[in-house]
Amino acid sequence: MEGSLMNEDLTLPECKYEYLDHTADVQLHAWGDSLKEAFEQCGMAMFGYMTTLSTVEIKQVEEIEAHGHDLESLLFHFLDELLFLFSCDAYLICSKLVITEFNIEGEELMIRCKCYGEEFTLGKHPQGTEVKAITYSAMHIVNEPETNKFEVFVIIDI
Repeated sequence: MEGSLMNEDLTLPECKYEYLDHTADVQLHAWGDSLKEAFEQCGMAMFGYMTTLSTVEIKQVEEIEAHGHDLESLLFHFLDELLFLFSCDAYLICSKLVITEFNIEGEELMIRCKCYGEEFTLGKHPQGTEVKAITYSAMHIVNEPETNKFEVFVIIDI
């Protein structure tokens, strides 16, 4: 679903992620002031591994939805939807993600997210490393509101 852009949509959030070495793959480590922000930052880390995000302009917005039965499956499906958006659907490379619904209570967990960016274009966007798949391998989610600690660790297949 493509939507229209507003001025506030063009403001980019602070970067809160890093890349950790892993045999033959890469581990994304993202954090935030909430679990929702940690999920957003993890998505941005994945896009940042594919290209230099400073070259990506906000020209369009798409919305995705992901579901899961626990936090790990929700994170997996969220990242998988973002990868599909890039690889198969709109070829959208994102420079900003905003989760608009983050339901992590009950049996059916759900994320709805606005994805801001533009179509990936060789020549404009440096070609980083291709992300082949999201994995559950060594996936770890820290959700500790009492200590204000929200982190996610995900290995992506490259």
